[in-house]
Amino acid sequence: MEPLVLGWREWVALPQLGLPALKAKVDTGAKTSALHAFSIETFGPADAPLVRFGVHPVDYNSDVEIWCTAEAIDRRYVRSSNGQAENRYVIQTRLRIAGREWPIEVSLSNRHTMAHRMLLGRGALEAQPINIRPWCEYLQDNLSFDIYEDQAPTPPPRRSLRIALLTMQPGNYSNRRLIEAAEARGHVIEPIDTLRCYMDIKPMASAVHYEGKALPAYDFVIPRIGTSVTAYGTAVVRQFEMTGAQVLNSAQAIVQSRDKLFAHQLMAMHKLPMPDTAFASSHNDTEDLIRMVGGTPLVIKFLRSTQGKGVVLAGNRKDAEALIEALRNAEASFLVQQFISESAGQDLRCIVLDGKVIAAMVRRSATGDFRANLHIGGIACETRISPEERKLAIKAASKLGLKFAGVDILRSAKGPLLLEVNSSPGLEGIEKAADIDIAGHVLDYIEHRTFRVRPRLKKAA
Repeated sequence: MEPLVLGWREWVALPQLGLPALKAKVDTGAKTSALHAFSIETFGPADAPLVRFGVHPVDYNSDVEIWCTAEAIDRRYVRSSNGQAENRYVIQTRLRIAGREWPIEVSLSNRHTMAHRMLLGRGALEAQPINIRPWCEYLQDNLSFDIYEDQAPTPPPRRSLRIALLTMQPGNYSNRRLIEAAEARGHVIEPIDTLRCYMDIKPMASAVHYEGKALPAYDFVIPRIGTSVTAYGTAVVRQFEMTGAQVLNSAQAIVQSRDKLFAHQLMAMHKLPMPDTAFASSHNDTEDLIRMVGGTPLVIKFLRSTQGKGVVLAGNRKDAEALIEALRNAEASFLVQQFISESAGQDLRCIVLDGKVIAAMVRRSATGDFRANLHIGGIACETRISPEERKLAIKAASKLGLKFAGVDILRSAKGPLLLEVNSSPGLEGIEKAADIDIAGHVLDYIEHRTFRVRPRLKKAA
C-alpha cells in the first residue's frame, strides 16, 4: 500500500458521526486525537454508556450544529499543549482521508478557541503507512465547508437516541410498550415523573430540573400526562419545548384537546361534524340549553371527563333538569350534548400519527351501557373505516395540532360525527384488537423526525 502523504493540516471526514468535512491539525506530539464537542453528556446503562454531544464543524462558526451519539469506550486525563489536564470521554469512530477509512480513538473536548475543530494524534496515524511533510498543508482531498450548505441535503447517520417519557405511571401497558419499542432499537428511554419536574425559567437558559439537578438535553420527549395534572404537565412540556427538545405532542395541542369546551369550539370553527353541543352557566338557561341539543335524551359531560367517567345520560326532561341544576349548584363545569341513539353503546376509535390513520377499532358496550369505553367494560374489535371517517379523524387531529391522537367518532344516520380527540390514547385495546404495533409506529415517527434530511442552510447576505 502506498504511504498516505499528509501535511501539517488536512481535510478529513468522520462519516459515522455525520461530519463530511473537517479541518484537522496533524500533531504527532499528541498520542490521542481530539474533536471539538460541546454539551457533552452520557446516558444509558452504566456498563455500556453512550455519550451525546454537539459539534460545530465549521471553524469560527457556531451557526452549524451537528449532534452525535457514540459509545463511550473510556474516560482519560488528557494534557493539552498548554499543560492543562482534562478528564475527557473517549469514543471510537471511523476516519476518512483521501478515500481511505479506518477506526480511530478520539477524545471529546470543547475546542471553540482552537484554530482547528480536530486534532489528529499519532495513535490515529499509526494504523496506516503515512508520511508527514510538516512544511506542507492540504496535500489530500480538498474538501469544503460548503458541503454543509450547498450540496444536496443528506440525512444524519443513525444513532442511539435519548428519549424522555413524561409520565406518572411508567408501569402501565402503554408506557411499557413504548419503553420496549425504544429499547429494541437501541435507544435509551427514561421515565420522568411529571409532578417531580420543576422549572428554571430564564430568557437565555431555561431548564427542567428533576431530583436536584437540571435534566440533560433529550432528542425527543413523549408526553403521557394524566388529565388530573394537565395544567402542570403541559407547563413541563412547554418548558421542554423552550429547551429546544422535540415533543410528540406540543403543550398547546394537549391543552386544546383536554379543554373539552375549547376543543368543541375549535371543531365547530373548522366545520367538523359533531353532535349538537351546548354550554351555559346560568340557572335561567336550562330549558333553552336542552332545546339546543334536540331535547332528551341527552348526554352531559364534565369538561375534564376521561375514559367514560364523568359522562352521564339523562333519559327524560325531568332527569336532565334535575341533573343540570345539581351540577350547577356544585359549581361543576359541563357540556350538554345531543344523544345519537343509533350509535348508543358503540363508537369508533382511530389512531392518527403524523397525518395518517394507522389503526382503527370499534368499541362496543358489553353491559348495555350507552358508553363503549374499554375502561368501563367495553369490547374492542378491528374494523374497516370509510374514506369519510378517515378524513374526519385526520382533520380533527390536525386542527387541534396533535401529531399523535386517538380520535373517537360516532357512526350516525347522518354520517360520521366527531366525539372527542385524545392526546394520550391508550395502546392496549387497539394493539390487541387491530394486531398492530402502534408503539413501533411511534418510534418510527420519532426516528423519522430526528434523522430527517436537514434543510439547506441560508447563505449570509
